[in-house]
Amino acid sequence: MTSTLTPASRPESIDHLLNSVERYNPANTEVLEDYLNTQCQNDENDLAANLALLKLYQFNPPLFNPSAVAKVLIKALINFFEADFNLCLYLLNEIVAAEPIIVTLLELKQCLDEARFADFWATLRAHQAKATDSALAQLIADDVKDFDRSMQRTIAEAIAMAYQTIDLSLVSQYFNLDGAALQHFIAELGWAMDDSQVVHIPLNKANEVKTTVINESIQFSQLTKIIGHASTA
Repeated sequence: MTSTLTPASRPESIDHLLNSVERYNPANTEVLEDYLNTQCQNDENDLAANLALLKLYQFNPPLFNPSAVAKVLIKALINFFEADFNLCLYLLNEIVAAEPIIVTLLELKQCLDEARFADFWATLRAHQAKATDSALAQLIADDVKDFDRSMQRTIAEAIAMAYQTIDLSLVSQYFNLDGAALQHFIAELGWAMDDSQVVHIPLNKANEVKTTVINESIQFSQLTKIIGHASTA
């Protein structure tokens, strides 16, 4: 997975801002919010920039933007392999963390942490269907480009770390896809499916089984002591 701390796509102006005292200038809050919107529309993630934005909110409560905070957490949720989400959460006070949209995102994050990918999609869809959660649904639909596909790709990385083969029905649940859409995505990932509805995942450093050989060096003098103790026991 590529780094989200210093992404190659970061504009030079943002890089200069983050590496100078200007990162603490409240006047740059809007600049970082605009950059966050760009990340959402371009399917990018700049963790350092988003943390800087949350830090500005922390130091300057009147500038607090709940929509921007939710977007930061949504971007961090997509990168759930890393500690992004927790790092962002540490910069939020208890009042903000208790907001309904944040609580929902925390619930989704727990599903991912526990590898309950089917539950993740079920929980997400349930919240999206509720009128009280319309803010989250709108953010995902209107402001975060290709959220579902981004999540599916990250979940695919988790699956590829744990499996060499997996039943198609499980893959369908984990990706929240079926039919032609599921088959197309499997092919896009470079995975293969056989006639018995089993998906085969290419070997990688994480899922390849390797034999571990443990060599122990015991001196003869140590062995005689062991035998001697055994005979006197």
